[in-house]
Amino acid sequence: MPTPIASVPPAPVDVVLPCLDEAAALPGVLAALPPGYRAVVVDNGSRDGSPEVAARHGARVVHEPRRGYGAAVHTGLEAAGTELVCVLDADGSFDPAVLPALVAPVAAGSADLAVGRRRPVGAGVWPWHARAGTALVAALLRRRGVPLRDLSPIRVARREALLGLGVTDRAFGYPLELLIRAAAAGWRIQELDVPYAPRAAGTRSKVSGSVRGTLRATRDFAGVLRTVGGSR
Repeated sequence: MPTPIASVPPAPVDVVLPCLDEAAALPGVLAALPPGYRAVVVDNGSRDGSPEVAARHGARVVHEPRRGYGAAVHTGLEAAGTELVCVLDADGSFDPAVLPALVAPVAAGSADLAVGRRRPVGAGVWPWHARAGTALVAALLRRRGVPLRDLSPIRVARREALLGLGVTDRAFGYPLELLIRAAAAGWRIQELDVPYAPRAAGTRSKVSGSVRGTLRATRDFAGVLRTVGGSR
């Protein structure tokens, strides 16, 4: 597991948190952000009061009415105002204390993109269907020269460079397209182990929470591999 770096970054770092009905998790996630890390919560149509909870806990809240993980992340990147940007799930499955360890190689110039490799903290944290789907897609990525074992939703890069990749997927295929485009552009990608914990009570995963969600994500991944990965 990476050792969290406690020091405050030399410049603020915005943290984009795509959010759909995460009111139960947001207080803990936002309170755990390290000093110098500023939350940009992108509400994607929540019905549980998530935007109000986020605002009460000091986050900047922006709204993206188009449903989809990629739509929320893209809107968050456009709204962010710092050179380095983190993307983090808002469900409490990741400890924000790991963010400085991911920021460090990008800030130092030794990596263009730092991503987390999920390491479950206990049995049942990562359902078999989600783990199997991720392993399959990651294997296909490695065949295309992308040296990763996971498609983790926690990552760090420079904001302008991310937007410059031209990622078009606005659904679950967004992180896969990002990785393919980054590798094609010659980005140095570094993968670091990060603890992966159960989601906060009262929240439910849109992907790994059900076989249906995993199949929907796999469908989106397949579409990206057909349209973007074919040139690799």
